Parts: sequence; structure tokens; C-alpha cells
Amino acid sequence: MIVRTLSSVKDAGNEVKSDGWTSRRYLLKKDGMGFSFHETIIKKGAVLEMEYKNHLEAVYCVKGHGTITDLIKNKTWLIEPGTMYALNKHDKHRLEGISEMVIMCVFNPPVTGQEVHKKDGSYPLLED
Repeated sequence: MIVRTLSSVKDAGNEVKSDGWTSRRYLLKKDGMGFSFHETIIKKGAVLEMEYKNHLEAVYCVKGHGTITDLIKNKTWLIEPGTMYALNKHDKHRLEGISEMVIMCVFNPPVTGQEVHKKDGSYPLLED
């Protein structure tokens, strides 16, 4: 069984910060679950363009409001508590924080914990 607290995630160095977001990585590749699990805080006013070329991601909003835009289809959805979206086709997208948002994210394949977005908005595939 794996049990982690916010303080244990921070103490392990598994809180990663970048422009517009903070990601707290609770489950990682080394945990052997086949996915990673993160709590991510999106700052109010953040505009993040991403395209996970190497990962699939599912996201569930627990706090705040924002929008997600499919940049290929030019379609936008409101994100609010209780909304889930899945990037099942490595979708190129833009996430915008209308207010500070707290989202819970699952990545497949799992991340190692220290990934940050490359210039193209993707995460690299890293080994432990």
C-alpha cells in the first residue's frame, strides 16, 4: 500500500513549479502502478499551450474555473469543479485559468517526477 501526504510529496522533492502552475506528483513511474497521479494548481490568468506527444492525460477539476481549447478543432469548454477532460489523442490544447484552479491529473505512461514542459508543450519520456 502507498500512502502519501502533501508534506511527504514536498519533502521528497516531488513538487515541481513552472510558469503558471505547480504540480504535486503523488504517484510516479517508480511506484509501479502503470500511471502517475498529480495535484496541479493552475494560477489565475495562466495561459498554457500543451501537446503531450508521449503521454495520455485525464484531468478532473476540484476547485476554480478555467477553459480548455482544442487547438486543432478550435473548440473551447468551460472547466469548473466536477468537470473531467481526457487528452486521449495527444490533443494540442490551451488551458487557461479564469481563477486559480486545482486539478487532479493522471498520466499514462507515468512520469518520473521531475518532468517540465518542453518548448513544444510536451513532457519528455524519462527513465527513473
